[in-house]
Amino acid sequence: MLASSNQNKNSKMKLFTLTGNEPLAREIADHIGIPLGKCTVNRFSDEEVQVNVEESVRGCDVFVIQPTSQPVNENLMELLIMIDALKRASANTINIVMPYYGYARQDRKSRAREPITAKLVANIIETAGANRVISLDLHAPQIQGFFDIPIDHLMGVPILSDYFLEHEGIDLEEVVIVSPDHGGVTRARRMADRLKAPIAIIDKRRPRPNVSEVMNIVGEINGRTAIIIDDIIDTGGTIKTAAQALVDKGAKNVYACCTHPVLSGPAIERIQDSVIKELVVTNSIQLPEEKKIDKITELSVGELLAQAIVRVHEQESVSILFDQT
Repeated sequence: MLASSNQNKNSKMKLFTLTGNEPLAREIADHIGIPLGKCTVNRFSDEEVQVNVEESVRGCDVFVIQPTSQPVNENLMELLIMIDALKRASANTINIVMPYYGYARQDRKSRAREPITAKLVANIIETAGANRVISLDLHAPQIQGFFDIPIDHLMGVPILSDYFLEHEGIDLEEVVIVSPDHGGVTRARRMADRLKAPIAIIDKRRPRPNVSEVMNIVGEINGRTAIIIDDIIDTGGTIKTAAQALVDKGAKNVYACCTHPVLSGPAIERIQDSVIKELVVTNSIQLPEEKKIDKITELSVGELLAQAIVRVHEQESVSILFDQT
């Protein structure tokens, strides 16, 4: 339990969850040692969202746990309406705990007349009245600069790395950490440093969204156990293609891991039919029961987020949590 050392401070902390990931919110509350606040989320007959905060938050530091995962627009609207409700109820600070930041993949203009939706979402959250954001493995680190309020950007690499360090079926002397693209090299190197392993990079092109083609593999993978690391796995096409390419080039076994298991569309079927021995994910996004197949191992980010919440509330440094990466 990470309960505050100062009970008076703790009494001014309120923790709420919406419908995005209630099990994770309950776990965070248990780690901190306080109950979840009372609120209800309803729908009018035309599907408009209605949020009611059912206890006083006046003068409190409020933390709202809500990933904007599928259904993305519904979860985002719930969050915005909750922020407005808390602002009008005179909360002292409104802190958004967003384990998964939706729309993060639209972080720049890659062709003419494209929106930068990650920036738009940041603007909306700020305008609604949020004072701070705590997030996990943003798709692009520059999204931190899209906000003019403090943002704490936590990493899932230590949690994923520790799992493989203790994995009985893996010989760490044979491991190579694989980045599925050039943009993920920094993440792969962080894991490689923790596992004391070399890295490899898959050179691919993406002709259109959710479609990728492997062009080449940079690095030595023959006879090794490959661990592919990414921040998001969505439709599973990239990870399945990458795993097959690694095996074709001589990898002995292929594991995969990611922080955010979006797993939309045909993802589960593709992973089940792939050469991947095990896919390790976190609970930043709530997996429905039908997606919890034997190949998927789920790790918790609850304690990490709880530590961040307590440190923010007690006005302590959060950088120690970054240093763990």
